[in-house]
Formats: sequence, structure tokens, C-alpha cells
Amino acid sequence: MSDGTEWTDIRSGDADDVPAVMALLDGAVRWLTARGRPGQWGTEPLSGSRRLTTLIAGIAAAGDLHLAVRGGVVVGALGIGKPPAHVSPAPEPEIYIVLLVADRDHPGRGIGRHLLAHARRLAVAAGARLLRVDCYAGDDQALVRYYESQGFTATQRFTVPQGDKRWPAQVLEQRLG
Repeated sequence: MSDGTEWTDIRSGDADDVPAVMALLDGAVRWLTARGRPGQWGTEPLSGSRRLTTLIAGIAAAGDLHLAVRGGVVVGALGIGKPPAHVSPAPEPEIYIVLLVADRDHPGRGIGRHLLAHARRLAVAAGARLLRVDCYAGDDQALVRYYESQGFTATQRFTVPQGDKRWPAQVLEQRLG
């Protein structure tokens, strides 16, 4: 890292870490909204969503929450799990990323890249040769391009109904050697 603060090892998260993950998500909402990009997660803090808080708690309870910590502070979160119901099943064993968020107060520090490298290691350790993720594919498609810059290839597109709107999404995959 360029500021001299060393990474601690990525550690497993548990129920006590859910508020820190929700704070990261709230920070991401503020960051996106400030840039005129509310399409991804809206404009309201996600910490108010009981459904999302329960989802993150479930990821933690399953042992599938992994946190990047810098200087004793949680600066990123990775969750793995089953693909959502609207994503076609993989024809082989895989690791599916259901959560990836980095602290927007630390941009350009490689937090997402560091967590994706950890996901690759988890996949290899599990004997999976496929790593997949889905993400928001609206607006300028910046998130899709980010994953492509990290070695993923776009595959299935889908939309998710949200009230009277539809949330555009993209599945991306990465083959592991």
C-alpha cells in the first residue's frame, strides 16, 4: 500500500462484524449517490434494510464472510455463497461471490483486488475452477468493466424486478487454472 499502512491478514467475519459491513455498504451508497449513480443501490442507507442485514448475518453464520482489515479497521468485505435464483446454475463446482464491498474512504488502495485474490484462493482450495459474481449493469457499466479488468468475462445478463422498475445485472465468470 502506498501510504505505508500494512494489510493485516484477511480474517473471517462473524455476527459481531455485521454492523461494520453494513457501514461499508452505507458508505458505498453515499459515494454512488454523490456521483449521480443511485441506480445500483438507491439513495437510502442499506443498514436500514432488515432483509440485507439478515443476509449478511447469514453469510457470517455460514463462515463465508471474509474481511479486509487495515490498521485495525474493516475496510472491505467479501461474501461467498449460492448464486441467486435468477442466475443459471454452473455446470461445475464453483465459488460464487455474493458480496464485495470496499471502503470508499480508501479508493485506489486495491481493497477489491485483494479480496478477489482471496476469493480465488478459496476457490482453488475448494477444488473449484470457476469463480462467478453478478453485479449492477446499468448506468455507465463501470462495475462490469471493473470485474473485467480483474480477469472476469461477462456471461449471462438478467434483470430483477424492483417495484415498477427493473434492476439490470450481469453475471461474470473467471476460470481458474
